Amino acid sequence: MSRAPSTMQWIRQAGQRIATGSGRLAAHLASRALRLGRRVWQRSAGWLGEASGLGWLLRLALLLAAAALLRKVATAVAAGVYARVEAGAAPWLMWGAAGLWVVAAYRCGRDGWAPRRTAEAPADDESLPDAEQQDDQEAAEQAPAGPLPVSPVALIAAVRDVGTPHAQLKPLAEHLSTTTDAVRAAAAGIGWPVKDVRMEGRSSSAGLRWDECPSPAPAAPSSGVVGAGEGADDNDDDTGGEGPREGIDVRRTNGGMIIYDLADRHRRRGIVGR
Repeated sequence: MSRAPSTMQWIRQAGQRIATGSGRLAAHLASRALRLGRRVWQRSAGWLGEASGLGWLLRLALLLAAAALLRKVATAVAAGVYARVEAGAAPWLMWGAAGLWVVAAYRCGRDGWAPRRTAEAPADDESLPDAEQQDDQEAAEQAPAGPLPVSPVALIAAVRDVGTPHAQLKPLAEHLSTTTDAVRAAAAGIGWPVKDVRMEGRSSSAGLRWDECPSPAPAAPSSGVVGAGEGADDNDDDTGGEGPREGIDVRRTNGGMIIYDLADRHRRRGIVGR
């Protein structure tokens, strides 16, 4: 158990934090001043470029007059403040500024501090090359919107592997590297109800019962008429002229279960043993 720092240790840590924060604060203020100056310059140049001829000269004269007036006002204010501080007429001004700086530097000196993004921050991205912006947009478009769907075979195999014998949604999702919503959707797709189940070492939670794994769907009765002298065709592989079907068919055996693809009854999608 770590001890609380002593008074001297805390003072040293606070001084180091203020020193670090002072450098960060100075750099941040300088960066903001540069961005402000660049923005004013760009807007002034754009406003000046919209005119031509006599209008351009008039706008240039207005900009020069505004710059001269701003410079004069700033110089007068700075000189007045300096004179009052030097004469000692306003001691609160110096101590107040020093106190605000120390507090701001202490806050900026914490670990992981980063300047707050302002409204003009997105405009800095415009300086990136068009090729980099296009690559970023393509990467964002190609990023998957969500987890991939879980196949019925993978779901049944996962319940077999992690179940004791039943399996909860969270360990199933971890086993399949997906989300519980994807597992729930896969179970709903094959008609496997989600219920509260218990697993070894876990409390009761939503999951799938192994003994409620979907049974094979009953085959549709044949509507064909067998003519005289023709043998009855009881082949289960016949689809009755309806074309290939979609989905799976689970057949229980003594050794486990066999999963068939309804689109091709001759092909097994997987054998799940228990």
